[in-house]
This record gives sequence, structure tokens and C-alpha cells, in this order.
Amino acid sequence: QVQVVESGGGLVHPGGSLRLSCVASGSISNIYAMGWYRQAPGRQRELVATITEGDTIAYGPSVKGRFTISRNNAKGSALDTVNLQMNNLRSEDTAVYSCKAAALVSGKVMDYWGQGTQVTVSS
Repeated sequence: QVQVVESGGGLVHPGGSLRLSCVASGSISNIYAMGWYRQAPGRQRELVATITEGDTIAYGPSVKGRFTISRNNAKGSALDTVNLQMNNLRSEDTAVYSCKAAALVSGKVMDYWGQGTQVTVSS
């Protein structure tokens, strides 16, 4: 089992910055990727950014160049903490941001989600 906890959401003005953190605990040796997704009211959940244990990174098109995902330890170490630095925030970035840890358990992919953290961009 893997537990995922997010932190760092809040209210910010347009053009401002926020940093989200996600910590995974439990059977972290099974985790091969972690990432951030977001869902705004009335919209489908969308990819924000992901990082693999091998440091392969991917971003959603709407955040590329403004958001940066990073990990707290070096490649080759267990992937257990990822951060999302969000700069130049826009009103359309307002959403619930959720962290997911993807793990391989007995040959099956298991996704573990956190509770989510609200990010509101408003003047």
C-alpha cells in the first residue's frame, strides 16, 4: 500500500506563484512514477506534470514553460516526494490539484491518489 499526501495549495493573484508538494509513504519501492493532475469545476481531470523514477518528465500543454516538477532525491533513489513549482499563474489554473503515485504491485499497475489541494487564482 502507498499513501499520498499533498500540501501547498491556496489563493494567489494572477501572475503569482505557488509550490505544491506531494509525499508518498508505505511501499515506496514499488513506485515508478508520480505526477500532478488537476480538475476544475465542470471539466475533466487533466495531466499537469509527471516524473518517473528515471527522471523522465512530461507536462500538459497548458502549463509547459510555467510549471516545473521536481523530486527531492537523486535519480536511482526511491521516488517518494515530488514538488510542483507553479509560476505566472492564470485564472484558468484554478482547480483541485491531486497527486498520483503509480506503482507496480505483483505485476499490476496500481494508482494511489491523494485527497487533493485547492489552488485558486483570482484578483
